[in-house]
Amino acid sequence: MTVFLMVAGVFTGAPVWQETATRLAAAGAGAHVVPLTGRHAARPAKEGVRVGLETHIADVLAAIDAVEPAPGHEIVLVGHDYGIHPALGAADRRPERIARVVYLDAGMPRHGVPALAAVPDQELRARLAGLAERGEWDGALAPPVTREEWARWGSTAGVSDAALDRLTAVAAPQPLATLLEPLRLTGAAAAVPTTGVLCTAGGATVDLVQRLVDLGDPALAALTDPRVSFFELPTGHWPMLSSPDALADVLLRAAAGEGRRLRPAGTGEEPAHTRPFPLQVPELPKDRKGHVDLYVPEGADGPRPAVVIVHGGPVPPGARPTPREWPTLVGYARLAAAKGLVGATLDHRLHDVTDYARAAQDVTDAVELVRADPRVDADRVALWFFSGGGLLTAPWLAAPPPWLRCLAASYPILAPLPAWGLRDPRFQPVRAIAHAGALPVVLLRAGRETPEIAATVEEFVTAAEKCGAHLELVDVPGGRHGFETLDPPEVAGPALRRAMASVAGHLTG
Repeated sequence: MTVFLMVAGVFTGAPVWQETATRLAAAGAGAHVVPLTGRHAARPAKEGVRVGLETHIADVLAAIDAVEPAPGHEIVLVGHDYGIHPALGAADRRPERIARVVYLDAGMPRHGVPALAAVPDQELRARLAGLAERGEWDGALAPPVTREEWARWGSTAGVSDAALDRLTAVAAPQPLATLLEPLRLTGAAAAVPTTGVLCTAGGATVDLVQRLVDLGDPALAALTDPRVSFFELPTGHWPMLSSPDALADVLLRAAAGEGRRLRPAGTGEEPAHTRPFPLQVPELPKDRKGHVDLYVPEGADGPRPAVVIVHGGPVPPGARPTPREWPTLVGYARLAAAKGLVGATLDHRLHDVTDYARAAQDVTDAVELVRADPRVDADRVALWFFSGGGLLTAPWLAAPPPWLRCLAASYPILAPLPAWGLRDPRFQPVRAIAHAGALPVVLLRAGRETPEIAATVEEFVTAAEKCGAHLELVDVPGGRHGFETLDPPEVAGPALRRAMASVAGHLTG
């Protein structure tokens, strides 16, 4: 018999798990929601006693110890959201009792790091960190006062109005110290099999995780262990409300050891970021200057317009080669050179969704370095953005300098994804496009884009049409996100040629 012990996320508890628990029980499994001190009527906080992460770890340990050890009894810990922190802490102290830990739309907690680091909303995280710095640890976080505020903790996609009302009605205060106390791990939990359940409406997919692994980040190498599996649920952050049947099925399959496995970096098929560019382009050498590589047309007889290629992300800091050497981005730069332009690739420090400000500064510095090169016409420059770098378009759209003659973007993310919690007004292209004026914008749109990213593109297009922006759409009907490397050359080739010709026309016309 499998016994599921479910540990709820912030503000939530047993009521939201009712449907999932019922379905698990109907399948012959045990299903119990761990009552957390200060968040459950059965475990009220004692007056004058601070409730922290260690308190909740003790609650999970008590639930584990209450399951009678018996042949065939397997305990599966399910940690949702914040709940993965006390779940993992308990598994680290009772690894011999745990058959599997399920990370339900949760991050990867690390030793010494508090749960606060996983709060998606960066503005909210900063406010809570301020409380910690002032020593205001006692008391509790009030539950959200409006239904809309749930979106600050994760995507509410798929949650009905009635379910959202219910979620709000049963919300309980979250003791502040549970988010501020660092998680303490010995490493014993590393031997316990794990399953990650990704709720894709927040922007995470198994393919995305595989791409991050392929980039060579050592921190993600453990995800390729055969004992680690993955599932996707096409819903938001609260699948126990939006998809209880599907969630119960996934939990049962996870307990049985099913799920997708990731391949280690450097094995299997060639990673997308190292695949060749789909078009034949001149093999020009790179001229390295700081964090920029220049590709200058042969026989250049004077300053030429330039196209600066801005990679996407987040990209792990240990990724090798770095983005400016990826064949796709080098291919774009050389394609620009074939048009008589100077192509430039660069590295910026978008290693996490919290890094947009410093990445934006890196891009600004790179552009100035390119413009200062005597082979470049400093008054004729285009910027070309990719994927998660799409948010970096916003500062340039909001106040285009006179030398910026065109802005292009390939399969960009043009609004922060729900799980990112990014509210910085500097990185909101949908708002910024209203101030772009006469700046030409060339947008390559993937026809098979993921729904979450496609929604941001459509929002941007609608805003551009409303304000009369100079937007040119170049559609790639059969193209996926990253179509240059994922799809056959005939899918992306015509669009690449058309887009580069358009950018060149704006630079030279």
